[in-house]
Amino acid sequence: MNRKALKNRTAAGSVKKAPGAAEERPRVQSKIIDDVFTDAVVMVKPRFEVDYPAYLDRLWEANAEIYQILKDAPDMEEAREQMYSYLERAEREIFKVENDLHILEKATVRECIRAFKSIIGPVNEYRTGVSALDCLWKLARGRQEELVPEVSVGFLMEFINLFRGVAGRSNIYFESKEAKKGIPDFLRLEGREASEKRTEILDEMGATIQKYFKKYPSGLESDVVSWRKENRARILGYFGGSESDWDDYQWQLEHVIRDAGPLLDLIELTVEQQDAIKKAHRNRIPFGVTPYYLSLMDRNLSIGYDHAIRAQVIPPPDYVDSMCEHRADRGVIFDFMGEHDTSPIELITRRYPCIAILKPFNTCSQICVYCQRNWEIDEVLDPKAAASKKSLEEALSWFDSHRSVGDVLITGGDPCIMQDKPLKTIMEILAAKEQIYRIRIGTRTPVVLPMRWTDSLVEVVSGFHRPGRREVAVVTHFEHPYEITPEAMQAVQKIRRAGMGVYNQEVFTVENSRRFETVKLRRDLRLIGVDPYYTFNMKGKEETRRYMVPIARILQERKEEARLLPGLDRTDEPVFNVPKLGKNHLRSWQDHRLVMVLPDGSRVYEFHPWEKNIKPVPPYNYIDVPIYDYLEELAARGENIRDYRTIWFYY
Repeated sequence: MNRKALKNRTAAGSVKKAPGAAEERPRVQSKIIDDVFTDAVVMVKPRFEVDYPAYLDRLWEANAEIYQILKDAPDMEEAREQMYSYLERAEREIFKVENDLHILEKATVRECIRAFKSIIGPVNEYRTGVSALDCLWKLARGRQEELVPEVSVGFLMEFINLFRGVAGRSNIYFESKEAKKGIPDFLRLEGREASEKRTEILDEMGATIQKYFKKYPSGLESDVVSWRKENRARILGYFGGSESDWDDYQWQLEHVIRDAGPLLDLIELTVEQQDAIKKAHRNRIPFGVTPYYLSLMDRNLSIGYDHAIRAQVIPPPDYVDSMCEHRADRGVIFDFMGEHDTSPIELITRRYPCIAILKPFNTCSQICVYCQRNWEIDEVLDPKAAASKKSLEEALSWFDSHRSVGDVLITGGDPCIMQDKPLKTIMEILAAKEQIYRIRIGTRTPVVLPMRWTDSLVEVVSGFHRPGRREVAVVTHFEHPYEITPEAMQAVQKIRRAGMGVYNQEVFTVENSRRFETVKLRRDLRLIGVDPYYTFNMKGKEETRRYMVPIARILQERKEEARLLPGLDRTDEPVFNVPKLGKNHLRSWQDHRLVMVLPDGSRVYEFHPWEKNIKPVPPYNYIDVPIYDYLEELAARGENIRDYRTIWFYY
């Protein structure tokens, strides 16, 4: 099956491509060998200047026995049989008493063997239409010319690391030699001496965390607060507003920025950003930024703390091009979650037995580029956004016939952009239904328009919060520590003082995926009263491929970074949203598995539905972003990618 055909298989149980493949995303590549363990990274021009034969040599050096099997096998099926035999021997070897590998290295060996067996499984080749084993066999026998498309450096890097892992040479624990059996000093010693040794290690870890935290200031830091006061004064002067206007959410909504003009006058933009905004405006692609959120952007590009804030609202060119191309069919092309197929009635979405989504208002105070429902939004603050009276009445009546649904998420769009009275009416009707025990308000206003949380709105929403009978909770989307401001904290504290909880759903993107960047966000959220709730793997939406992060990175972040902070700071669950089905909990490895590596270095994952062990619902196959491409992006942003070297071993 060719790549185009593979890309188009989108049903449950088939393959859907997550964007970001090497051939679609031009980038600078490393001129020298980079195995992410021992070699420095040098980004050079011109693009694609790669010493491919040297990578190939590194592949065969990674595991001589595998190379010999592939080289000697007369055909691919013989190679498969020999490979299975080798993997079984390798697995038995680590259970021998005399094997002196460290027990943690042995765990890595087992995981690598499990992944390798899956990759060379005939059923996975059949389902994906691709054979990584065939690529490896032809490479070993010098038949590269038969590989169309040619396998990428990303593919070679996947197998360099997998081959090493199978041999017990992952280099996770020691970069120059295999990890052997041994007991660290703090476990050999006892009492105070042991605790002092342990403290030295923990102090070193703590210092590392603090070093990273300094890279990601929050909006509560005095310097940042000072800069933003200047930004606010400049924006108020531009629009002819007063200090009292700034705190008036209606003034903010009246002055939402809908085109490039005010941005060009108020902040520095790259040429690419200017062109993208202008093209979006010309083609009526939803675009909007509140004056408040604009004040969170650094005036000059050189500062760079605001990268995640800009990225949320300033569309990249390929996003604009894709939205223009699919103007007529965007509801089909961009509906990644298949809401068309999970909406039993207009305004209702349902994927679980006890939960449903109600969408009464179909616009927002500003537009987030990678919004799940960008296909539904026509324009920022669309005057036609409110659902018709008839549609809303029918949607609310639907709950009377589906009494197992007791948890309702009111979202959209953003329901808090509605006036208080219609929102109160909706909540009154829901609260009158005996089975409704929780109402959640899904809104970004605490982040982009915190002044919307007036005393009146808090009173309306909290009036339906009845401990012991019905919970009302606010669910929002902070993406970066730089969004956490005194104004946001004030809004959150108002909600909390009224007895309601505030929860955060972070979307894990290139913009918040650096080492300890999301950890810093979680810690800062807790300090203002927000509980981390979900960390969403970036959805595989074709138009937002620039934001994509490999699944391996979110798993690495959870284990190597989040785990270092107290449990109260890491209450969120990393999840992948399976189209039409619902959330797959990523840290539960038994609910997903690696089934293939494509020639471009993309991993194909099989995701099991939440119904596993309950109902026989088919799995969903998903093509991820190549790890190699992601690491190159980090390197281009100035990251030392050796810090991420273990990413290859998260399956």
